[in-house]
Amino acid sequence: MTVKKLIIVAGPTAVGKTAMSIELAQHYNCPIISFDSRQFYREMSIGTAKPTPEELSQAEHHFIGNLSIHDHYTAGIYEREALEKLDSIFRTNDYCIAVGGSGLYIDALAFGIDDIPSDPEVRAKFIARWETEGLEVLQKEVLAVDPDFYHASDMQNSRRVIRALEVYAITGKPYTELRKKQPKQRPFEMYWVGLNLEREVLFDRINRRVDIMLEMGLETEVKSLYEHKEVKALNTVGYRELFSSMNGEYSREKAVELIKRNTRYYAKRQITWFKKNELVNWYMPHETPKIIEEIGK
Repeated sequence: MTVKKLIIVAGPTAVGKTAMSIELAQHYNCPIISFDSRQFYREMSIGTAKPTPEELSQAEHHFIGNLSIHDHYTAGIYEREALEKLDSIFRTNDYCIAVGGSGLYIDALAFGIDDIPSDPEVRAKFIARWETEGLEVLQKEVLAVDPDFYHASDMQNSRRVIRALEVYAITGKPYTELRKKQPKQRPFEMYWVGLNLEREVLFDRINRRVDIMLEMGLETEVKSLYEHKEVKALNTVGYRELFSSMNGEYSREKAVELIKRNTRYYAKRQITWFKKNELVNWYMPHETPKIIEEIGK
């Protein structure tokens, strides 16, 4: 029986993952599944750097624009749906490419979501505190009991901060520690490709990408979503800064500066997340031939 292989292309934003994933998909004549949690949403295109229509036409893609920002979606749901999709793909393909930068989602697919307890009453208490005391207070609390949380998640994501505090209150153990249980077995092999660049080069690419997004009409896209700004999916770099600017909190110029800064911060967190995964083989974005050679060994 032929061994099925999932080639995972991970790394920070703007590093060149989309281009490489298409090159690999064309070489292996196989589909691509995304694990970029914001590219799932059809209303968010420019600000999430979705593949262009031309790029989408070059290979079969899944989990791109498949949801609405109003849909309830979690890494656990993604784990189930992505495994079902892979089962279908591997019936007719020996390979599939997974590409993205959302570490939580690819870890769910590769290793499984741990069965971590929850308690709606405990969670409600932290939600109430967030609403009255603000996120910064809860951020300090979660870092006091779970220092690794800073690198493992988005500190600006109130839902994840609250979840970490909820889990600690129930178990007395850090959320990041509980997530390090024995990985689930998968019916396919995985080859992890991590893409990175020199820090200065990557940051230049990020800054330029933001400029390009603005030229493409990011502000118009964000304005069209303004009435939904409280929706969880829109608590995303590029959207939240422009929402704040539209609210009059600061100028457009300041918003652009913050988008670039916060995207650089996000890229650093992504690198930290994937660097902790010892399975990742690191490459430069132009090394596709080398990757293909090493996958074939």
